[in-house]
Amino acid sequence: MIVEEKVKQAKKLLQDTGVDCWITFVRESDINGDPALELILGAGVTWHSAFVITATGKNAAIVGQFDRQTVEDTGAYDDVVDYVEGFQEPFLDLMRGLDPARIAINYSEGSEICDGLTHGMYLTLQKTLDEIGMADRVESAEKIVAALRERKTDAEIKWIKNAITHTETIYREVQGFIRPGVAEKQVAEFVHGRVESAGIEYAWDRDTCPAVFTGPDTAGAHYKPSDRKVEAGHLISMDFGVKVNGYCSDIQRNFYVLEPGQTEPPAEVQRAFTTIVEAIERARRKIKAGVIGLDVDAVAREHIVGRGYEEYPHALGHQVGRYAHDGTALLGPAWPKYAQKPYRELEEGMVFTIEPRINVPGRGIASVEEMVVITPDGAEFLSDAQTELRLIEG
Repeated sequence: MIVEEKVKQAKKLLQDTGVDCWITFVRESDINGDPALELILGAGVTWHSAFVITATGKNAAIVGQFDRQTVEDTGAYDDVVDYVEGFQEPFLDLMRGLDPARIAINYSEGSEICDGLTHGMYLTLQKTLDEIGMADRVESAEKIVAALRERKTDAEIKWIKNAITHTETIYREVQGFIRPGVAEKQVAEFVHGRVESAGIEYAWDRDTCPAVFTGPDTAGAHYKPSDRKVEAGHLISMDFGVKVNGYCSDIQRNFYVLEPGQTEPPAEVQRAFTTIVEAIERARRKIKAGVIGLDVDAVAREHIVGRGYEEYPHALGHQVGRYAHDGTALLGPAWPKYAQKPYRELEEGMVFTIEPRINVPGRGIASVEEMVVITPDGAEFLSDAQTELRLIEG
């Protein structure tokens, strides 16, 4: 169902951009696949394969003989042509018939999700198109591929919400397991047990999903749980997500372990947490179609710095979809490593995280990560937003 939706969506994107045809060109995709393939096929192929979608409405696939049935089963392609000896002849016949003036292929300098064509396959495609005088008609498909991933359909939003529901259920369960003396690794093992008993997948590598950080002076992000034990007075930051039917969640939750005699967090912990929640809400209100990610990041960053804290050392938020990090537009600052991503205009249907953080000396990290979807009216939470610290009895 989603493949048919995305192929139809691709046709409209071609019309909007004035591109005549878009080619996804792959081989041995389980080894070295193109990220676009999962959207327009949802399966792997073995031999040289060309998936050609056109602005006029015709779409075709040139595939090895034993891959034909898999492609036909999608119901998304008008013509599926198979070959035994080589792809060149049927592919060139197709391209001669189409005679496109503009041909988009999957390469990009600035976006990893749009850069699925390997250099060797690029050379093969160029050489083949040169035989019929079309090599000079090639251009980057970045705008098409990015929009195809970013503009979520109703079915895609449904599966993302499903993943979020599983994630939030496990967060509620793990809260009852966390207590002083339990190691980060043990917290992660508890979560792993819940994921695997539910028969779902991890949103990223199991070793760091969840990431668990208790107390001060930790790696802070992107690191596996350690033998460090939970102690009273610690802030605990967890980053966790699952994948359901190919779509991901990515959510962080913040816990505080009460010290003896405490009934609420100390002032410095509560202030940092409140600042995070305020920054998230300010950013959410800023998000709408047509705004650039740079301006959304600035709203949260300025609020945190204005409250006397150091700015967070990363972008405010990234897109989520088939992967936990999935999209070209970014809610981020104008740093060289982010290239043009913070300058991309936001669009309806994009799903983003919002995830600022503050270091609280001697306590740990105050961090929350929510997920939102851009609607015609702005942005709404997909996750059940955390507005209070989750307290653990010491």
